[in-house]
Amino acid sequence: MLKNQTDIDHIRHSLAHLLAMAVLKKFPKAKLGIGPTIEDGFYYDFELPKPIRPEDLKTFEKDMRDFIAKELSFTGKKTTAPTAKKMLALQPFKQELIKDFVKEKKQLTLYTTGDFTDLCKGGHVKNTKEIDPNAFALTKIAGAYWKGDEKNPQLTRIYGVAFHTKQELDEHLTMQAEAEKRDHKKLGPQLDLFTFSELVGPGLPLWTPKGTLVRNLLDDRVWQLRKKHGYGQVDIPHITKKELYEKSGHWNKFKNELFRVITREGHEFAMKPMNCPHHIQIYARRQWSYRELPQRYANTTKVYRDEQTGELAGLSRVRAITQDDAHVFCRMDQAKEEFTKVWDIIHDFYGAFGFVLRVRLSRHDPKNPKNYLGDKKIWNTAEATLKEIIKEKKVNAEDAPGEAAFYGPKLDFLAKDSLNREWQVATIQFDMNMPEQFDLTCINEQGERERIVMIHAAIMGSIERFLAVLIEHTAGVFPFWLAPVQATILTVNDKVLPYAEKIKQKLEEKDIRVSLDARNESIGKKIREAELEKTPFSIIIGEKEKQAEKISVRAHGKKDLGEMTLSVFLGQAQ
Repeated sequence: MLKNQTDIDHIRHSLAHLLAMAVLKKFPKAKLGIGPTIEDGFYYDFELPKPIRPEDLKTFEKDMRDFIAKELSFTGKKTTAPTAKKMLALQPFKQELIKDFVKEKKQLTLYTTGDFTDLCKGGHVKNTKEIDPNAFALTKIAGAYWKGDEKNPQLTRIYGVAFHTKQELDEHLTMQAEAEKRDHKKLGPQLDLFTFSELVGPGLPLWTPKGTLVRNLLDDRVWQLRKKHGYGQVDIPHITKKELYEKSGHWNKFKNELFRVITREGHEFAMKPMNCPHHIQIYARRQWSYRELPQRYANTTKVYRDEQTGELAGLSRVRAITQDDAHVFCRMDQAKEEFTKVWDIIHDFYGAFGFVLRVRLSRHDPKNPKNYLGDKKIWNTAEATLKEIIKEKKVNAEDAPGEAAFYGPKLDFLAKDSLNREWQVATIQFDMNMPEQFDLTCINEQGERERIVMIHAAIMGSIERFLAVLIEHTAGVFPFWLAPVQATILTVNDKVLPYAEKIKQKLEEKDIRVSLDARNESIGKKIREAELEKTPFSIIIGEKEKQAEKISVRAHGKKDLGEMTLSVFLGQAQ
């Protein structure tokens, strides 16, 4: 059995071909799109004569296992465009790919398995006997536009997962089942944190009082960490003239993702897709002395990007993105210290939630200097600075040539959640380009204008995306300080209501966020509902508690903590 990553990719790619064979068996006139490998599995896109149902996946799986049992070989050969067109004459999407490959001067190759031939660059097992027939599963059906363009036909995409062994598959499926239970798209509305409206539009979340409270608590936590390091808060408008982004270079990069506004006078504005050019204008309002640097600006604000509807996903990908953005304007010899400060903020913030962070140094690709703006010497200095920081922090950082932004290298932080999934979260970016574009300087010790550098630093990045990750990481059970309702008082009957209201008032005086459930429902039902709402503490008040001037307490997901005085509870509430 094959055992390394290259080999598992070959297994997954081979299974994509077997899936195409199974679909063609049921629908001989199906039109084939593409069938690549992805993380943990593969998919294949089809134009089908009629819709398929989830139960059809079992039929396809059975046929794929039958093909595996036949011990079919995978054979590939280089070919020419005319031959490929002839072999795939009934496949219009393949014909289009052949034209693309010829235009891009790519080598064409065909791979054959049994009586099935596909246009493919390769990467397969030699024979299907190398595939464990019990170590894969087809998981879901989705829609996907051909080449990701909404102007093209929408195809049916079938996803699958595959591993070396059945045990690995079972472990993955168990984790996926847990992930589905934690899905923020389900838990968020269940916990009454956010909602979407068809009248408002897709990708534009609406935040309830509870959700807004959570957002504000997170934002304030970031601000308190930044405040210690000398940041000042600024505020900027949500639209700008296109000329600002033309000067920064963002117009050409993002022009197809911008929401544009035309004024009555015919001027063209854009809803801002990023904040840095605005912050630059705040810095550029006057000339600064080197003694006044660094200047540190922090700003939590929305940006807007016209994402394709099919790519929107709950809070993970939205059109209205709230960024806890910050920019530092400093001299090159101050950059190392400023990077280190942001690094410390990131670790303090994510450490509070139990995330394990990994660091990636995203630097330029020296083989393709044309992809990056700026002087090579400055790039080398900037990357050397980041390497020094990594060394001083004593971490093993992933080296990622070619992953830098076009204007400078960066440190990316990746968080591993409670399901062992990894997410890219915070980023600290070095920018030597925009200070050049906007002629940003300070007056140095010699009284001369000196070019400065910029540092971009978002801690959560997108508050929406961070909350999607956090909800799934915690299964909606937020730490006590972040829970929108920290304690719920549950009354046994109306006779104890005055005492319950007195307890509620005392808790509120201690800044505990508390609700009172005085409905005419059984105490068992109230407890179950408080558990579903993930409230950290349920406080039960009946006649016994009223007479003893105490409360009975339950912690979420745990057994009863018993009867206690209010002062004892306040000492435990955290």
